Amino acid sequence: MSTNHRNSGRPLALVTGASAGIGYQLALLFARNGYDLVATGGSDSIDRAAADFEQHGAHVVPVRADLSKRDGVQVVWQAVQDTGRPLEAAVLNAGRSIGGAFLDTDLDDELDLLALNVTSVVALAKPVARHMADHGNGKILITSSLSATLPTPYETVYGPSRAFTYMFAEALRQEMKDRAPGVTVTALLPGATDSDFHARAGMGNTAFGPGAKKNSRIQVAAQGYRALMAGKDHVIGGDLRTKLTALTNRLLPEPFKAARHARKAQPRDTAPRQRDTATASR
Repeated sequence: MSTNHRNSGRPLALVTGASAGIGYQLALLFARNGYDLVATGGSDSIDRAAADFEQHGAHVVPVRADLSKRDGVQVVWQAVQDTGRPLEAAVLNAGRSIGGAFLDTDLDDELDLLALNVTSVVALAKPVARHMADHGNGKILITSSLSATLPTPYETVYGPSRAFTYMFAEALRQEMKDRAPGVTVTALLPGATDSDFHARAGMGNTAFGPGAKKNSRIQVAAQGYRALMAGKDHVIGGDLRTKLTALTNRLLPEPFKAARHARKAQPRDTAPRQRDTATASR
């Protein structure tokens, strides 16, 4: 850790999943608004992203870590501790989806998704929340999804994982109000966004593939940042249509929402994948 970083007068923020998409845009906003960063990613692209953030005067600690593994979470938190500075904002944003029918997808892939989307959020939120409570202030943003408000067939495990992070954020928010009023927790629920999220999920041959109308990741990140700074409980990330969808999802029956999502997420080629027997039995 450089002496300059330790002696910086800027507040410190942690952003996970900061190498691309919404996480990158959020980290960029923190850098532009006077924060130093501990920024994490799963590949060496986090180093290139860190260079972008530094152009705005931020001291950046780039951390390459696999947050689906417990030791990856520990590496990230150790990097925060090594700064020797109070953490004033934390964005728990890293996550992914897996497209395809549950009958065809790989169980190990789905368990890894749960480890990243659910377990890592809890494992990292624990030291973050305790640290902020000890210091009497802080802001936590937890990325969920509009998918938290409905069943998500053909992303069968993803939606429930985001429902967890949404309710986890709301519950933690209330506890912080009771125990550490200076600490706020905000949930960000983006709709479909113009990142590589669906491509990485293998959903290029669905209605979420190339050519689909999606929200701007710049807009979504800005909405999340403003909500975090204002101490709001949650914000829907996206345009007016996305916000209206979130509102109507409170009223619509689950089977209707499931059928609607299935029409969008079902692969256009619905033939079951042929699996290698050894692979399938791991």
